[in-house]
Amino acid sequence: MLLKGAVHRFQNNVDTDVIIPARYLNTTDPKELASHCMEDIDKDFVKKVRPGDIIVAGNNFGCGSSREHAPLAIKTAGVSCVIARSFARIFYRNSINIGLPILECPALVDETKKGDALSVNLDTGEIENLTTGKKYTAVPFPESILEIIRKGGLLRSIQ
Repeated sequence: MLLKGAVHRFQNNVDTDVIIPARYLNTTDPKELASHCMEDIDKDFVKKVRPGDIIVAGNNFGCGSSREHAPLAIKTAGVSCVIARSFARIFYRNSINIGLPILECPALVDETKKGDALSVNLDTGEIENLTTGKKYTAVPFPESILEIIRKGGLLRSIQ
């Protein structure tokens, strides 16, 4: 599974309240959630993000509460993948549950800039920065998790 997109950069400790502010949690409509994705940290994020784009972030991405609204808002906003130094564990699992691929690759995080174009091979974990030509390797998902992602999430994978 190959993903390609432009990079949107975020720093360390981006919590779920920043990804989707709590004031919008009275809805479960994915499109409504996506329309407010990241607005407290980048008010123009949803205007700038294009289908397939990739979030690159620092340590502990997705920390905070355990709500699935956060990865759902990211995915529905058009983000194809999140790459970070590390993820909060509950965010990691929630992302897989809704079919949002997330990879840990510290070297890429350190060397990638906003706007760079990335190519991500989820089957192998190989990532190429198409802007700089540099290549990186993240630990690929096991086949069972890849199948969940390919089918769009845990519930769709068991139907």
